[in-house]
Amino acid sequence: MNNPYQHIQQEAYEANMQLPQLGLVLFTFGNVSAADRSLGVFAIKPSGVAYENLSPDKMVIVDFEGKTVVGDLRPSSDTLTHAVLYKHWENIGGIVHTHSTYATAWAQSQRNIPIFGTTHADYNTVDIPCAPPMNDEMIQGNYEYETGFQIMNHFQEKQYNYQEVEMVLVGNHAPFTWGKNAAKAVHNSAVLECIAKMALLTEQINPQAPKLKDALIKKHFERKHGPNSYYGQ
Repeated sequence: MNNPYQHIQQEAYEANMQLPQLGLVLFTFGNVSAADRSLGVFAIKPSGVAYENLSPDKMVIVDFEGKTVVGDLRPSSDTLTHAVLYKHWENIGGIVHTHSTYATAWAQSQRNIPIFGTTHADYNTVDIPCAPPMNDEMIQGNYEYETGFQIMNHFQEKQYNYQEVEMVLVGNHAPFTWGKNAAKAVHNSAVLECIAKMALLTEQINPQAPKLKDALIKKHFERKHGPNSYYGQ
């Protein structure tokens, strides 16, 4: 029998398996989803299933309202956060949530990650934002659903474009990243963890370390993403 969701189940499976390989998750922490906008659904890791026990057919198919379409297992507990972001940010095709050590440490510190170096500038021209912790009313409501709005509200407040800044920290919680597909979202998650680690070490070596100057930010970002980019083949 033809499975119309097989392609995103495979995509989500492969992306989820990258998380432990990249050292971004421990035990069953973390999840990746992969969307098919033409079908109005996404595939996401089932809740609490060890990575070594995953397979493509275990990826749960969910619509953009967060309702399960196909699957016998419960989807990730973070499913509603993914659903909200997919529904409102129409140009993303993959989302990752981890509790990776260094990015989560910055989230727990409720701090943006300062743009100290060119590695950071290769991906962002601004500090990596940390959304504030949710208020009590949001926490006591539909928590995972409200987390999506906490992220979007912070981007609106900072006037950031989600297609340019593809990563965020949620205060006292952990990071989320996204991209055009699940593989790019995982890539961004690994980059975020690397930048978070380097920023911590930078502040330990020199607590007064200055931020990267504007000319270098512009140069490094535009050589990869600008109209006259020349990085790569």
